[in-house]
Amino acid sequence: MSRILITGATGNIGIEVIRFLMESDTSNEVIAAVRDIEKAKRLFEGYDRLQYVHFDFENPATFKEATHNVDRFFLLRPPHLADVGKYFRPLIEILKKQQIKEIVFLSVQGAEKSKVIPHNQIERLIKELNFDFIFLRPSYFMQNLTTTLLDDIKFKRQIILPSGRAKFNWIDIENIGEACSILLNGFPEFKNREIEITGDENENFEKVVGLINKLIARPIRFRNVKPWTYYQIKKKEGMEKGLILVMIMLHFLPRFQKESKISDFYEKLTGKKPTSLIDFIRREKDKFE
Repeated sequence: MSRILITGATGNIGIEVIRFLMESDTSNEVIAAVRDIEKAKRLFEGYDRLQYVHFDFENPATFKEATHNVDRFFLLRPPHLADVGKYFRPLIEILKKQQIKEIVFLSVQGAEKSKVIPHNQIERLIKELNFDFIFLRPSYFMQNLTTTLLDDIKFKRQIILPSGRAKFNWIDIENIGEACSILLNGFPEFKNREIEITGDENENFEKVVGLINKLIARPIRFRNVKPWTYYQIKKKEGMEKGLILVMIMLHFLPRFQKESKISDFYEKLTGKKPTSLIDFIRREKDKFE
């Protein structure tokens, strides 16, 4: 039996990771690392076996106690934290001192090719400190449509991005959460592997907007903008600078990259096909109205 600590537990992916771990009847102990324990208990009501510790990526004073007696660590980078030296090196060095040997890091597809993104730096840091690891590299989240991009959809009836005609591979966070739970439970079988997990479709935003418009009454449109224009728009709206830069890298760089390779890892791991775009849009269509 291992004690597994889940960071980002109350975020979109963390919720799914914990849900699948709890529903798997795992013999491992699962601990949610959260800033607000009482709020997390309300969110995860019904998961009686789930444990909680206070943890805050932006407060290193919480690291040591939160990681006490932990065997396996699920690391998820909060989108607004891009400074690896400030936020992640101190944490990962504490894990080393705490003699935690196993890390599952939720990275991003193509992280190994781009030294400018935080995920690449975190992967290299984990290797540098000689952890056993699993790097799970998912493609573009379908849920970006229902989170980061949703305000523009709801209030402007637009998706505003510097992505041009670049195609993205789309994957459902539910599929990622399920895969993470299997990897966390079965770490020894998969350790020291770098794994891409994708959906079955590479599509640009024009195509995705077309799929959405087939199912909603009030159509939306895709508005392609230059990176500097995007920066100015989002800065004026109050988005944090770090997140704006991550969004630009995430959506502008693919214009100069090859189309994403489609991986069959999820299907081999679970015996199921990943969620299709149209099924995701049907499931979430009320959010787009």
